[in-house]
Amino acid sequence: MKFDTIIIGGGLSGLASGIECARAGQRTAIISAGQSALHFWSGSFELLGQAGGETVITDPLSHIRQLDADHPYRVIGADRLRALLGRVPGLLADAGLKVSGSLDANHLRLTPLGFMKPAWLTLSDYIALDADAPMPWKKVALVNIYSYLDFYPRFLAAGLAKKGVKCHMGTVNIPQLDILRRSTTEMRATNMSRFLTNEAVDDLAFKINEVAAGCDAVIMPAILGIFSDEPVERLRRAVKCPVWFIPTTPASVPGVRCQLSLRDLFIRLGGEFLPGDTVKRGEITDGRLRRIFTVNLGDMPLEADNFVISTGSFFGHGLIADMEHIYEPALGLDLNVSKGRTAWYDKDFYAPQPYMTFGVVTDEDFHPSFHGRTVGNLYATGALLAGFNALKEGSGAGITLATALHAASRITGV
Repeated sequence: MKFDTIIIGGGLSGLASGIECARAGQRTAIISAGQSALHFWSGSFELLGQAGGETVITDPLSHIRQLDADHPYRVIGADRLRALLGRVPGLLADAGLKVSGSLDANHLRLTPLGFMKPAWLTLSDYIALDADAPMPWKKVALVNIYSYLDFYPRFLAAGLAKKGVKCHMGTVNIPQLDILRRSTTEMRATNMSRFLTNEAVDDLAFKINEVAAGCDAVIMPAILGIFSDEPVERLRRAVKCPVWFIPTTPASVPGVRCQLSLRDLFIRLGGEFLPGDTVKRGEITDGRLRRIFTVNLGDMPLEADNFVISTGSFFGHGLIADMEHIYEPALGLDLNVSKGRTAWYDKDFYAPQPYMTFGVVTDEDFHPSFHGRTVGNLYATGALLAGFNALKEGSGAGITLATALHAASRITGV
């Protein structure tokens, strides 16, 4: 099969580049192995939360100069980075995902443990506060579902109390969820969300109104709206005070909704989504990737003029570590790993770990190298790249989206 562009990886980076390629009229395919890091998504995208040892709140793009020269943000450059990331809210809106946030200043999101962390974009039904703004509530109801274990209201209450907010903790139940309690393993957010539609949402709202009487707002676990935000909006209309959501233990409802929404947009634009498949090898000759072979298609090759590899880092199996080596399994691309195993980590558990910066070696346009030679029709994007520590910096989503849109822009000329 022949395509204009093939994307290897169906997570946030692969979907973003695939959407833009398909939107430009390219015949585009995405090969997706299955679940991605999006299934662990908190409902917020980070841009840059720390640089030069300090927390970045205002004007995160101005801190790019403090990053190492080979950092993806530095490679792209501040002006182009602003232009690329400026497209993201519109792309998400096209997929039906409503977000708030600005490139000019981080806001603060409330974590499940009651801490506030810098973020760039946050779903509109999740808590996002201006950094210098006081808490908007005096008393909130922390509402959990009976027997649901992945929500921690006491941690939230402790964190909010430090901000001067009183918390009332309550538990609600509706009969539609009783079927899940036959097994404790079934009481998960994604499972509950499948039952919380239509009249079940109305019943839940009635119970919440009883518990939240006299409160300024309700904060509850993100257990609604796995396929769309319609159940979320229905609940918010029915509850008498504002309702806000907190992400839960994965798989997260907002993460699954985000992935499905972006996938559906890609397909509506004419893209071909190949789920449950993995690239096992490629043929690279004369500095170009000619074709790839997947597990499901066997000896039938997939050919394209351009390729994007967005398979993630260790978490997504885009990189693999054994006792002696770290390698990129799909195409065998060159990595920035040259020392032995003892150099991969720091014995201090809390120190920045060297392996977090490992990734594919690329040129200034994110073309990776294979046996020391640049592959001119292949782009590497997202967590697969070398030169940054997303966990320490709070930069993962920004890098993922910026490099994905950069690759799509180079391929399409848009």
